[in-house]
Amino acid sequence: MASKRVGKHTWSYSGQVRILAGAAVAGPKEGEGQLKGKFDHTYPDLYAEQDSWEKAERKMMEDAVNKAVEKAGLQMNQIDTFLAGDLLNQNISASFTARQNQLPLIGMFGACSASMLTLSTGAALVDAGFSDHAVVAVSSHNATAERQYRYPTEYGGQKPPTAQWTVTGSGAGVVGRGTTGPILRYATMGKVVDMGVKNPFDMGAAMAPAAAETIEVHFQDTGLTPADYDLIITGDLAGVGHPIATELLAKKGLELGDIFQDCGLMIYNDEQESFAGASGCASSALVMYAHILEEMNQGRLSRVMVVATGALMNPVSYQQGESIPCIAHAVTLETDVVSGGEKG
Repeated sequence: MASKRVGKHTWSYSGQVRILAGAAVAGPKEGEGQLKGKFDHTYPDLYAEQDSWEKAERKMMEDAVNKAVEKAGLQMNQIDTFLAGDLLNQNISASFTARQNQLPLIGMFGACSASMLTLSTGAALVDAGFSDHAVVAVSSHNATAERQYRYPTEYGGQKPPTAQWTVTGSGAGVVGRGTTGPILRYATMGKVVDMGVKNPFDMGAAMAPAAAETIEVHFQDTGLTPADYDLIITGDLAGVGHPIATELLAKKGLELGDIFQDCGLMIYNDEQESFAGASGCASSALVMYAHILEEMNQGRLSRVMVVATGALMNPVSYQQGESIPCIAHAVTLETDVVSGGEKG
């Protein structure tokens, strides 16, 4: 099967490209949440033995990349391309990580959608033969993101219940041709959707329409139905945005039921203060590389769609009263059972 475009916005990969290995590292709060025990490393504090939060985030991405390459049984000099993104101005976590690992960098900004933006593009490069192995990675850090986009942690400002808690951590994957790991089948690239939300403390409501748009387009382009999936999971809509996306999809005739879940509701437990739930590039990345890969490798999930959502504003745009443009990119993973035609 050759790679091709199907429909208007979906890439169909050849079926030869896989996530050979993944790694996820997490901050202390995330390490005590619902995914406790699944991370490759949990840091005891937000500094990760560095002298600033920004350096800590960079260290986390470096650690995730190094661990993913190690788990894939490769050396760093066998990686052809590094695709990475984060939330900080000019993608500095990705850039400084690339300075350290000395890999050819494609820096990608998609806000919290960057986990699937990097994965989909990395898979395309491998499928087309431009890379034998690509590493994809994203990171976020509660303290760095909060002081850039909202109020610095030290300020102690009160937040409304619609706010979300930016995840501290990093996730990385190694994409290449091989015989193990989930197969990358489809990527549906999202369009910018802006419904006029201006509140940076209500990201879920802002991003939900973009998620619903991409999911609807995916089914239109591929001819698949919700019944073909074991899990359809959004990135970080959390407690406010996920019900909105569910309602919007139902109005389009897409009743997803229990298979429709959200990464922002899977990071923290009920005893942890997280307002509406998790957000940040690492929200979907931690669930993807610490949980979903394991579930697929163990045969408990056979076809999964991960729909990472992103709010494409910056501090200047929202301070000047602009609304928040949002986007969602979807990637479909499947096991050899599905690829062999036993599902869907």
